[in-house]
Amino acid sequence: MQYLAEGFGALAVILNFIGYRQNQVDRYLIISACALFSVSIHFFMLDAMAAGVGCMLASIRNVVALKTRSHRVVAFFVGANLAFFAYEWFVLDHGWLIIVAYSSSLIFTVGSIVLQDAKRIRQWFLVAESLGLAYSILVGSIFGTIFNVSNLFSIITKLVQEKRRIRKLSEADKTTP
Repeated sequence: MQYLAEGFGALAVILNFIGYRQNQVDRYLIISACALFSVSIHFFMLDAMAAGVGCMLASIRNVVALKTRSHRVVAFFVGANLAFFAYEWFVLDHGWLIIVAYSSSLIFTVGSIVLQDAKRIRQWFLVAESLGLAYSILVGSIFGTIFNVSNLFSIITKLVQEKRRIRKLSEADKTTP
């Protein structure tokens, strides 16, 4: 069972590595939804419910965000995250660690629906991925940790590439008479 869980984690890493290199938001959302679905299964198989729920909601959210980015959708997914958090906290009596997972999920939720610029999404997700990394390490998820580290690396790499591209364009504009 552990190997199967890690297999879903490995698939998520590969898909998300591809997703973060997309320049179109819609393509990113599709690939990311598949990666999130895969990592959700991974976390559920590891009995890390908060991350499993958060990633499953994120997968669904990304698909919905392809059609609409309305404030109602944001409110629905924020509410769903808070409802699952309350259920885990008050009914299942899960520990403080779920706060980290649900905080990451909420940042992703707001960022992926409200923001439409790939660069802004990447900037917003730096914090969420860092929280996800902390959670993955604390629950002992090997591929969850690799997933978050590779996502952070991908985000930072893409942001640096974009900054260089803009700087080159700016320098070219200054030299053009």
